[in-house]
Amino acid sequence: MEEKFKILLAEDDENLGMLLREYLMAKGFETVLKPDGEAAYDAFMKQKYDLCILDVMMPKKDGFSLAQDIRVLNSEIPIIFLTAKSLKEDILEGFKIGADDYLTKPFSMEELLFRIEAILRRTSGVKQKEQQTYQLGKFSFDTQKQTLSDESSTVKLTTKESELLKLLCSHANDVLERNYALKKIWIDDNYFNARSMDVYITKLRKHLKDEPGVEIINIHGKGYKLIIG
Repeated sequence: MEEKFKILLAEDDENLGMLLREYLMAKGFETVLKPDGEAAYDAFMKQKYDLCILDVMMPKKDGFSLAQDIRVLNSEIPIIFLTAKSLKEDILEGFKIGADDYLTKPFSMEELLFRIEAILRRTSGVKQKEQQTYQLGKFSFDTQKQTLSDESSTVKLTTKESELLKLLCSHANDVLERNYALKKIWIDDNYFNARSMDVYITKLRKHLKDEPGVEIINIHGKGYKLIIG
């Protein structure tokens, strides 16, 4: 029998916490609910979890402080913040601490599930996927040096180009969700950043145009897919 993913849920709103816990349990996740940051930290110390969902505004220890404490113990575990405020400073603060994602209340259960599954797909394959070099047909992409090379030339990518290509590579032949990429790289999925990302996608296509086996395609209404033949 496959072992269940274990989620630590820290939420001080009792009704929302119970609803989320029941929903996640019904979807096959073993879920431990704690009503404040201190209780959640104690729970984290006692057993192993695969993912944390932390409310930002909590008594005794807020979500950001809790996340920082958790990160000291485990730098890899995915963290999703639940925030009642969509203040950019809050979101930036969360990403600085190392959030993998955030949801602004009110949100739908389905959206939370979608985010969890996307993160777990990424992180459960992280050992194979957290690699320094990707082979894209005749091109070799070095994520550390931010270079794209073939036998005859090397192109130095900008940081944004490199981050975007790395995300595409880690989702190769799978959909890279547009909003996820925007939040991960640009922090905010607003209109201007979305236009900016389109420009970078165009730049990456130009870099890869001499390799017919590699293509970045648009998935209407969802995002992009890096096709590696």
